[in-house]
Formats: sequence, C-alpha cells, structure tokens
Amino acid sequence: MKNPRTSPKTRKAFTLIELLVVMLILAILAAMIVPRIVSRSADAKQAKAKGDLVNLQKMLDTYRLDVGYYPTSDEGLESLRTQPSDAQGWKGPYLTKPLPNDPWNNPYIYEWPGPDGDESFVLLSYGSDGAPGGTGEAEDIIESGE
Repeated sequence: MKNPRTSPKTRKAFTLIELLVVMLILAILAAMIVPRIVSRSADAKQAKAKGDLVNLQKMLDTYRLDVGYYPTSDEGLESLRTQPSDAQGWKGPYLTKPLPNDPWNNPYIYEWPGPDGDESFVLLSYGSDGAPGGTGEAEDIIESGE
C-alpha cells in the first residue's frame, strides 16, 4: 500500500524547504543582476548629460557665429530661446524646447567668460549629488567651448 504523503496524486503543495531553496536561488540571481542594472543606469545618465552638454555647446557656437560673442553668464542659456536686448544679429531661437535639466533634475550650469577670463565658456553638470566635485556617478561633467 502506498503512503498518501508521498503519492503523486495527493501531493498538492511545496514543502517549506523547497520554497526556501527557490527563494535562495532567486536572491542569488538578484544579487548578481541588480548591481549591473544600477551601474548601467548611472552610465546612461552620465552619457545623457554629456550629450546634452555637447548639443548646448553647438547651439552656443551657432549663437556666437550670429551675434559675435557668447551670451554672458547673466543672460545664460535662456538666450538660446529668447533674444537678449543687446544681441544684434540673433537668428534664434537656437533651442525651441524648454531648457533641459540634467538627468538628476538639476539645471545645467553655464559660465562665460570661462575660468581663465578668456573667450571660452564652461557648461557643466554637478552629477548625481548636485555639488561640485565628486567621483563615480557624482562626478562633475564638464564641456567647454571656444
């Protein structure tokens, strides 16, 4: 006579040990996969910020070709959308959409003249921490022009 506890017809649920083994396997898989996904997300955000800065740099270069100089820090990136009062030759808008924020939802920083006081400008994102300096995902992303 067959034991009803082991009969395939009467067994309807997993044992506690079987459930624990499955949960352990899922936890191990998650531990291997999640860091890779998070790392790629951080890399993608940095790449997007770099791409945005390169696009803004091209728009600023076009502005300079039309007007003869880059917008001042006070005029900022908004001068790509709205003509400053003293910008003779402005043929914009050079940016038709609202000014983008970086992938961490902070505004991009624009400075002209650049740190050397010359004709260069600096565009930057302070990274995930929104503060100067940092490493990894918090590293500043800088693009300069001229």
